[in-house]
Amino acid sequence: MFLLSTLICAMFFAFSAESLIGTSAPEWSNDRWINSGPLQLSQLRGKVIFIRFFMDSTCPFCRASAPHLNELHETYKGQGLVVIGMYTPKPEPRPTGTRLVQQYVKDYGFSFPVAVDDDWATLKRFWLDRVSAADYTSVSFLIDKKGVIRFIHPGGVYSKEDVGVIKKRIEELISQR
Repeated sequence: MFLLSTLICAMFFAFSAESLIGTSAPEWSNDRWINSGPLQLSQLRGKVIFIRFFMDSTCPFCRASAPHLNELHETYKGQGLVVIGMYTPKPEPRPTGTRLVQQYVKDYGFSFPVAVDDDWATLKRFWLDRVSAADYTSVSFLIDKKGVIRFIHPGGVYSKEDVGVIKKRIEELISQR
């Protein structure tokens, strides 16, 4: 019975996340940024955007994913990709100082723009308010040049296969006019 209910939940989750593909990405309104001045999604039209929600440097999922984010940024930044980190404190929203987030950014070696989303407003707008079940808050979104969501990694660690799919999708979106 447990296996059946787990399978049903997983199928429902996949359907919910999948239903966001092809929809317009919501705007964000974060005013504190590291490695950049404040950015808006609307300012980035014409660019492919990869957003990863992450937490402090003690998170094993975030630590394991950070090298891949840095690689995506370095490999594709000159080709039209903008990698954006969205810092979300865990286990729940709470005021977080910019200096602390700067330390996490340094720990991860991020040189791309990182927004402080300590109230989880952007995480909620993109993910938690739009899916019925979310196992992780460390979700990633790939957004095309027109602001449409084209791929979602639902969180946790990127597998080797995940990284391959992400790179392939980025390359496809970059090459589109």
